[in-house]
Amino acid sequence: MLENCTLVEPSNKTPRSFMVFSGTKTRYLSEKICEALDAPLGKLDVTYFADGEFAVRFAETIRGRNVYLVQSTFPSADNLMELLLMIDAAKRASARNIIAVVPYFGWARQDRKDRPRVSIGAKLVADMLSVAGIDRLITMDLHADQEQGFFDIPVDHLYASTVFLPYLETLNRETLCIASPDIGGSKRAGAYAKYLDVPLVLCHKTRSRANVVGDMRIIGNVEGLDVVLMDDIVDTAGTITHAAKLMMDNGAKSVRAMVSHCIMSGPADERVDASPLTEMLFTDSIPYRGHSPKVRQLSVGKVFAETICRIENNESISSQYLI
Repeated sequence: MLENCTLVEPSNKTPRSFMVFSGTKTRYLSEKICEALDAPLGKLDVTYFADGEFAVRFAETIRGRNVYLVQSTFPSADNLMELLLMIDAAKRASARNIIAVVPYFGWARQDRKDRPRVSIGAKLVADMLSVAGIDRLITMDLHADQEQGFFDIPVDHLYASTVFLPYLETLNRETLCIASPDIGGSKRAGAYAKYLDVPLVLCHKTRSRANVVGDMRIIGNVEGLDVVLMDDIVDTAGTITHAAKLMMDNGAKSVRAMVSHCIMSGPADERVDASPLTEMLFTDSIPYRGHSPKVRQLSVGKVFAETICRIENNESISSQYLI
């Protein structure tokens, strides 16, 4: 049970005001959330058909309850579709409020029209969730903060700093340096550097095409420093490993990475293993299916449980974050 946020326990005759349900691929995290809340994980049935189609059904009544649906929308698209079906089923089953808990919000990199005739996937997904019927969204470390504006409902934007900062504070601050592998992550890295009162270094990169790094240069000095690269996602690990090599080539003492979302697709494991990275830390917003001994995950189960608890008690959510 969470120590600093206690839910009022219902009597034997009074059911809880909320229930937590999990999508198929995010059950590992939902169980940690429910353990922290000291609440049972709701029962959900998913029926699969021969053609790949599937149907969702709540196996217990949810009438009049606040329903929290936990599902990250990482590939494949089935995860998003399953979440949409869960939302629709909850709406038709007369849930009081439907809260989508999406630790990793997929399609978030498609957040603007940066070229002619392209889709804006993040806005499309936001519209789909809204039309399906959610009353609130809880997510973590969006690719761009302004994506909260794609929704016309409350969005609780959580930060991985809650689990990353305690680890960073165990490192030697005299030689610690925070770095961003690209200019787009400078705000995130800058917040960590300011809080820890350590130097900030940036990398400027160009891309020849998606998932392919063209040129990269360092802005700042890393000689003799223990560098921590901060980022929101690692997909094929091309940028992060290129940045790590560049840091070492410029005199860094060591390089490690702390990243919010563990996509790690294609050659990512091999690139990390071959890189000078000491270790790579992720949250468990996405399950890690790889095999690299350098990769480990820190759980955000208690972070999401704390947020659910505060919502149910009408307490401040932003006050729990340092950065």
